[in-house]
Amino acid sequence: MIEQRISLTVNGTLVEFDAEPRKLLSDALREDCRLTGTHVGCEHGVCGACTVLVDGRPTRACLTFAIQMEGHELTTIEALGTPLKLSVLQQALHECHGLQCGFCTPGIVMTFEAFLKHTPDPSEAQVREVLSGNLCRCTGYQNIVAAILLAARRLREAGSHGA
Repeated sequence: MIEQRISLTVNGTLVEFDAEPRKLLSDALREDCRLTGTHVGCEHGVCGACTVLVDGRPTRACLTFAIQMEGHELTTIEALGTPLKLSVLQQALHECHGLQCGFCTPGIVMTFEAFLKHTPDPSEAQVREVLSGNLCRCTGYQNIVAAILLAARRLREAGSHGA
């Protein structure tokens, strides 16, 4: 199969690589961009582990072809926080014990990075509704919900609208 040159912005950096038309975005991020924070779980778009932001909107990388991203701006978990300075949402997940194995965490963080920008004062029901698109096999979700609500409160208090 003939490869096609793809040019896109990933975490603020222009990236170019060649990919077959059938190559998934999740594979391109991991193999061509060497960004392994985007996890691949179900490969059917159900679990949410592969969620990245495409032009600010949550997108399942396992359901998206890399060539569809030509000219788009992607944000992955690697763009948020550092081990020494976590993002507000990452810090809240840590403090509220909202993760265990961490496999689902990048997808949850990316989902709520976008959500909290548009819904700065969510109800618990809204958080649970959005969270229903991310599967976690380790937790009972309660601590994740508490962490998201804590992050939302902290972002409002700081006058910021993003995790």
